[in-house]
Amino acid sequence: MHKIIDSLKDRNSSGYDEITTKIIKISKPYIISPLINITNKMLAQSIYPKRLKLSLIKPIYKSGDKSSPSNYRPISILPVFPKIFEKVICNRLIDHYHSNVILNEQQYGSQSEKSTENASYVLL
Repeated sequence: MHKIIDSLKDRNSSGYDEITTKIIKISKPYIISPLINITNKMLAQSIYPKRLKLSLIKPIYKSGDKSSPSNYRPISILPVFPKIFEKVICNRLIDHYHSNVILNEQQYGSQSEKSTENASYVLL
């Protein structure tokens, strides 16, 4: 979890909880143990709290008439904690796939260091 927190981009933006990544990084020594405990309980109980599924939706201007709603696209601004939990879950799934040889060698999607370019070489 230390690496995950360190890998977060330093941003001043925050989700609905108004906690920034900078605050998380500064407070990491004090919150890492409770975060690990919460993450392990969530995984053991197969529960992802509804509150962590919430995000702020903000309209971002694309182009054209600024008074037309169709010229905006929505973006979701997630709080930092769900980002951390999702990265932990993703890492554990990937480790599980690799340790149990679940994915076929020819599986290229959603794997690091494999791309559609690699797949096209296999086809040739």
